[in-house]
Amino acid sequence: QVQLIESGGGLVQAGASLRLSCAVSGRTFSSYVMGWFRQAPGKEREFVSAINLSGSTTLYADSVKGRFTISRANAKNTVYLQMNSLKPDDTAVYYCAADVNNYYFSRPREPKKYNYWGQGTQVTVSS
Repeated sequence: QVQLIESGGGLVQAGASLRLSCAVSGRTFSSYVMGWFRQAPGKEREFVSAINLSGSTTLYADSVKGRFTISRANAKNTVYLQMNSLKPDDTAVYYCAADVNNYYFSRPREPKKYNYWGQGTQVTVSS
């Protein structure tokens, strides 16, 4: 069983930065496509970012492009989401997710592609 544990959320003012981390159990982290999603109250879960197995390819939602950066440390079984220039619209619960055996980085924007999810971490940005 793969377990994902997010950390790093919090309450910040607009314009501030946060770095989310997601620690993943298991011996084959390097074979997982990793994604970040978020869900605001009353809204559907939406794609934020994803990274391929080696970290060489990343993908971002238009709403966060240029402000957020996803990265991974395969030796540490951890994926990160660096969030800069935060806006009140970024307020949501952020979830990391793992897609097992997606060697071709296929359809990483789709939540249904992901096999395992973390419990989420709250990010609140005040104006």
